[in-house]
Amino acid sequence: MANKVAIVTDSTSYIPESWREKYNVRIAPAVVIWDGEELRDLFDIQPSDFYNRLSNSKTMPTTSQPSPAAVKAHYDELLGKGFDVLGIFVSSKLSGTLASAEQAKAMLPDANIMHVDTLSSSMGIGWPLKMAGEAALAGKSLAECHAIAEAARNHTGVILTVDTLEFLHRGGRIGGAARFLGTALNLKPVLDVQDGRIEPMERVRTRKKALARLAEVVVERIQGKENIRLAAIHANAEAEAKELLDMVSAHVKPAETLITAVSPAVGTHTGPGTVGIAYMAGYGS
Repeated sequence: MANKVAIVTDSTSYIPESWREKYNVRIAPAVVIWDGEELRDLFDIQPSDFYNRLSNSKTMPTTSQPSPAAVKAHYDELLGKGFDVLGIFVSSKLSGTLASAEQAKAMLPDANIMHVDTLSSSMGIGWPLKMAGEAALAGKSLAECHAIAEAARNHTGVILTVDTLEFLHRGGRIGGAARFLGTALNLKPVLDVQDGRIEPMERVRTRKKALARLAEVVVERIQGKENIRLAAIHANAEAEAKELLDMVSAHVKPAETLITAVSPAVGTHTGPGTVGIAYMAGYGS
């Protein structure tokens, strides 16, 4: 059966390039604003360049969500090709991206467009997107793909540790983790994306212990479940991401694993050295 549903997501999902082609995905880039320059996330600036610049820069970037016009341009293209459109986006509690998408949808009142608020970021968006993409390839309807993405979202989580809370604090994305500010600088926080926000779990004394505790929590949540998928995510810390993935994989039997950078727009708010696991378990096949 023909694939009648195309997907639009935002750049913070940073899905593998192969997925973009396989699932007919369009990327609406967030904008990184740096020294007065507007750079489209993943298009004008890549993670490696971003972190190199960040390490040497005296000024810090900010970010902005994709504009309604930028999202609508993708919708117009796909609708013009006869597709229904499923938008799968970063948490509405972390970004205004979904609001931009809703404005774009309102400009197209007769179009078949549905949206999913993943209440997550990075590959916490990616795993539900993949499930919807597989459904679309199987010829499922827009409503069916939407329901599958929402169901997958409820089996997905992201746990991470950051090198410093400075970036989350400055960007206003810190949620309840604000209470960790002002503590001894060598304490490393373990954070959880809960209900669309970044919330504190605990803090440990060293980076090594933070990675070990992060792995332990992920294993506790997913052990014994079927169809485990793991994505190690990192901000200029690929070796640690691999180490973390190996630590979790040693205790579960993942059906799929990958390692991916976080996009510059996410890295702006989490800072270099961020490492985490985005998992989906107990859903799909």
